[in-house]
Amino acid sequence: MTAELVRGQNHPLPHTRLEIRVTAGAPVMACATLADAQGTVRGTEWIAHPGSPTLPGVEVSRQAAAGLRFHVDLEAVPAQAHLVRVLLALPEGAGGPDRFGATAAPFASVTSTDGTEIASFTLTGLDAESAVVALELYRRQGAWKVRAVGQGYAGGLAELFGDHGLTQARAFAAGIQEAVARHLASTVQIPRPSTQDGVRIRSEGLPSSAAPGPATAPGPAAQSGATVPQPLAPAPQPAPDAVPQPAGTPGPGTGGTPAAGGSGGTGGAVNYTHPGRRTSAPPTPPPAAPPAEPGRPPRPVAGDATGWSMDERLYNQVWGMFEDLARAVASYRSAMDFAESRMDQELDRVLSDPRSRIGGAGDAAREAARAKHDQLAAQAREVLDRDLAQLVAESEVVEPALPAAYARWDNPVWHAYRVPMEIPMALRLGDVHLPERADLRIPMLVRLPLERGLWVDSGRSGSEAALMMDEAQLRGLAMDTAVAHAGRLLAVYPPGEFTVHVIDPAGSATRSLAPLTASGALAAPPAAGAAGVASVLGKLTQRVDLVQMAVRGGAAESLPPGLDTAEQLLIVNDFPHGFDDRAVTQLRYLADEGPAVGVHLLMVADREDASAYGPVLDPLWRSLLRITPVPDDHLADPWVGHAWTYEPPAVPPGSRVLFQVLEQVAAARRSWRR
Repeated sequence: MTAELVRGQNHPLPHTRLEIRVTAGAPVMACATLADAQGTVRGTEWIAHPGSPTLPGVEVSRQAAAGLRFHVDLEAVPAQAHLVRVLLALPEGAGGPDRFGATAAPFASVTSTDGTEIASFTLTGLDAESAVVALELYRRQGAWKVRAVGQGYAGGLAELFGDHGLTQARAFAAGIQEAVARHLASTVQIPRPSTQDGVRIRSEGLPSSAAPGPATAPGPAAQSGATVPQPLAPAPQPAPDAVPQPAGTPGPGTGGTPAAGGSGGTGGAVNYTHPGRRTSAPPTPPPAAPPAEPGRPPRPVAGDATGWSMDERLYNQVWGMFEDLARAVASYRSAMDFAESRMDQELDRVLSDPRSRIGGAGDAAREAARAKHDQLAAQAREVLDRDLAQLVAESEVVEPALPAAYARWDNPVWHAYRVPMEIPMALRLGDVHLPERADLRIPMLVRLPLERGLWVDSGRSGSEAALMMDEAQLRGLAMDTAVAHAGRLLAVYPPGEFTVHVIDPAGSATRSLAPLTASGALAAPPAAGAAGVASVLGKLTQRVDLVQMAVRGGAAESLPPGLDTAEQLLIVNDFPHGFDDRAVTQLRYLADEGPAVGVHLLMVADREDASAYGPVLDPLWRSLLRITPVPDDHLADPWVGHAWTYEPPAVPPGSRVLFQVLEQVAAARRSWRR
């Protein structure tokens, strides 16, 4: 099982013949150094670099590129060398970024020679640095381990080599830069063209977003080589949130925080697996079905995007559909703006000439301007309708094929539900749509493990649906929405790898919590009163502290035997009722530090209720992804500027599907504990 490392963490290496694969958002160059037991590099003969790419047991690339490979044979490393450092640096004078903070976070993975991934590390937190020690392979009591380092140097390779004890480090670093300049690899990709009949073609690559991801971030399969929208932190209300973008394959724009997943057993080591992460090119998708008639676009096929599995292909296809809809509507709106602007200009010319203001000539000019406007508008609408029809056809094929984690609650896949054995790539949080075609709903997917908490806004956010409901009805619906999200999270994790806690200080959510409490899916009864709030927050805060210390100290195996290493979700109802200042501080701490070590928040709150705290809580609201219990156009698309309407995932009225799924989850957990 792959270990996704965080800075300072180590992991044993089961093989001695390895590949280290690096992906980055810009060309980087590779170096490697050998060091003795004290960490000292004894001379330039212990450095592999593009000008001299081989050492005993180590080989690096001669070129700078966005994708690199290091070949390592630890058995061939000299006995006096106890340490192999993997170094990355930005080429100088190549027209690219001069600091890592200006590009996507590099991603490094250690694999066996057959391609099996052993450990991975995302180098987040870099800014002015232009050289970095990514990983260390080191001997310990006759065995080899890998450690995630991520130590950067603003002075580049010269400062890095000098720090490692190399004399004449500046001249040596300049020689490496010169060697790289002779072999700099091109990383420019030509966008894929459209076909002659106007059918857009999805690109083979998977550009990634920064980030959650819901949205990092990694990204959806693009069409015509377009880049995906980059996620933004949610602005204070009423400013719209950003549509969560997928983290995707490590590469341009990644940089999400690795989360600690549960290994399933109490007292076991923390499992840092990030499901579905890959570092090499995925296989070619299955061919599309032949066109129904000559000259028409091919029939849509579920899973025709790139990916390693059907789940990954469907995930990428869904985000491709999101991009297609965003692009088609943006083009239509631009065409309509042009038509309006052209008509206004022509009417202004008519009115500015006294000779044509009155009489038949003026009327004819005005009619011609309006006719031209109507012609342009009709052409734009025709193109939009064609694109929308294609997307509707694709949605009708894709929606029934979605796995449970991506499917609506009314999808028949839930009737055949079985507790999974693996964590899926993503989770459906609802749907998004645009007013040009409100019935065309695109699944809103966020990557797992969650990199941000969730906030179900129980206040009157300004949407028409919220204003039509009374306060009690809206709060109840918000809690129903939160329970549906929690139930889906429990359903898509393997037994014992996800735990849900509830804080309900006044006991007002008893009806909404019935599916969780009656099924036995909760770890403990909902906590009530100030004492219950303090108890739950204290336990989760302590868990975050313990796991953070274990991770930073590279001693995950030393966690207390009774510690639940599963992912944790805390549902908080009626905040800030029952919260004193200490509890508020603990909640903010969990929101900031919890996701990195597997503790997540699901807040059900009206921001106005906490207005007495003033700006103190602004960072809390910004750290959470705001969703609503009723349709609301609060999600912003920073790519083309659309305001997307979010639709929450509703369980069909009268359906027992959620309760039946949670019963299976609870039964599987009881069996797992035996």
